[in-house]
Amino acid sequence: MLGTLAHVVRHHLAALRMLLVFTVITGIAYPLAVTGIAQGLFPYQANGAMIKDNGRPVASARIGQNFSLPLRKGQTTPAPDPKWFQPRPSAAGRTGYDPTSSGASNLGPNNAILIKTIAQRRAAVAAFDGVRPGNVPADAVTASGSGLDPDISPAYAYEQVNRVAKSRGLDPATVRKLVAEHISGRPLGFLGQESVNVVRLDHDLAALKQR
Repeated sequence: MLGTLAHVVRHHLAALRMLLVFTVITGIAYPLAVTGIAQGLFPYQANGAMIKDNGRPVASARIGQNFSLPLRKGQTTPAPDPKWFQPRPSAAGRTGYDPTSSGASNLGPNNAILIKTIAQRRAAVAAFDGVRPGNVPADAVTASGSGLDPDISPAYAYEQVNRVAKSRGLDPATVRKLVAEHISGRPLGFLGQESVNVVRLDHDLAALKQR
């Protein structure tokens, strides 16, 4: 009986030691090592890719946001502000780009509701940007999987140049040059597509002076 009890105690002590060892490794040592490496090699990314004005964080380049006009009385959906480059649609939250409700619409490409929504968005974007519906890029009317994607295609960014320039009293060539400066190439040179980060673009757009 005593031998059996001692055997059980030894097994429990061994299990407890293993628990303590792996708690230290996975709960303390590993997080500290990863945090130290991230802060040492990639501090900008590790700290949320924050965009700052005069040293004060104003946005994250990793999370998209709406650039809308203030809500008017009785209005439930904010209208896009013509002075800013607009992001792609978002299904995250009631008004989009809600970090606490990240997700997609989960509607299939043949879903009647999605088809109708895309057609309505295409007509709205065409009217807003003053272009033909057939010239509206796909990312202007479709949301990303996360609903928080801050990137748009260069084609969608260039489509908005004339509207932004006119609204701000800027030379379209100046705005077009700004877009070109914000085009990011494909990761590793072959993955994905070229993109434009709207949050960074609009942040730098605010610094342009009117002609």
